[in-house]
Amino acid sequence: MESFSVRHDWQREEVATLYRRPLLALIQEAAAVHRYYHTPGQVQTCTLLSIKTGGCSEDCAYCAQSVRYQTGVQVHKLLSVEEVRQAAEQAKAAGATRFCMGAAWRAVRDNRDFERVLEMVRTVRGLGLEVCATLGMLTPQQAQALKEAGLTAYNHNLDTSEAYYNQVITTRTYADRLHTLQAARDAGLTLCTGGILGLGEREEDRIDLLYTLATLNPHPESVPINALVPIEGTPLQDREPPTVWEMVRTIATARILMPKSKIRLAAGRERLSPVEQALCFVAGANSLFLGEKLLTTPNADLADDQALFATLGIEPLPAFAETLPN
Repeated sequence: MESFSVRHDWQREEVATLYRRPLLALIQEAAAVHRYYHTPGQVQTCTLLSIKTGGCSEDCAYCAQSVRYQTGVQVHKLLSVEEVRQAAEQAKAAGATRFCMGAAWRAVRDNRDFERVLEMVRTVRGLGLEVCATLGMLTPQQAQALKEAGLTAYNHNLDTSEAYYNQVITTRTYADRLHTLQAARDAGLTLCTGGILGLGEREEDRIDLLYTLATLNPHPESVPINALVPIEGTPLQDREPPTVWEMVRTIATARILMPKSKIRLAAGRERLSPVEQALCFVAGANSLFLGEKLLTTPNADLADDQALFATLGIEPLPAFAETLPN
């Protein structure tokens, strides 16, 4: 079907027209695309662990871990490999098939901490889990080292449009983000990159973000759609999070633009009711995080997730399920 084909040549106005379609029509097409490329009811289940918390020199306006803001986050040095192994085993027992590790660094440094992270990757991979990391900016050599250690994916969100980016972050550029993604891709890692809704951006910025993601070739294998979780002490503490309709519209558009990608219902999910989450799955979301915390922000309760899965007939996607080329 022509409308279901994988494209990387989207025009910006095509993306805008798609995003602004009547919502029911948009959801219906997204659901059809989803059924064509994915098994309905299968969802990739991930767990995210903060392996080094706080003390980051960046000024991301939404983040509790920046040293520039007084948010009450306790700074913790890099965890031990044994602590990470135990957390990964618990995540696997809870049903997660991908284990993600996040360190509050601006960029990776070639030092003993990075050597420890490489050992963490080898350890988690040895448990039969997919392994993702988000460590800040990477050089090509560091990306290659992570790949050789067994890393499956690298997360580095674009957050918003290039035009709006410096209203949220000034300590690095949009080009820095794209260079890190390219380094990860060149090393043979899959990409996990998406955005955050509710940063004060306009509709045009959301369209621009989706256009940037959809014209990457290949598409990111995972696209997290985050809702801002306002954190006291950050510049965005008084922002209103996006509505469920804005979340669904973005998820549905992403599903049509990047039909083979995993679209992840990420931060802010705990604010959504079971019915609202179900609507997101209908619109094309097929990945989520399990566990009580996403780095420093709250996440949905595991028992609630298990009940939701039972109600909707959702099954976790097995680890290392075949990834179709994008």
